[in-house]
Amino acid sequence: MNNALDHYPPVIDVTHIQEILGIGRRQAYELVHSNSFKVVRIGKRIKVVKSIFIKWLEGN
Repeated sequence: MNNALDHYPPVIDVTHIQEILGIGRRQAYELVHSNSFKVVRIGKRIKVVKSIFIKWLEGN
């Protein structure tokens, strides 16, 4: 799976999560607000370290 995610930057945002999971904007925001993985808020922006997201995606 990592090969498919290699073109994403090391820190991803909600738009990237939408693309990776094939979900809508509302679902992506619900996911990042669910505390399933660590997110960083910078003002109104929400960022996720790609390696942490991948671990979550793989179930680790």
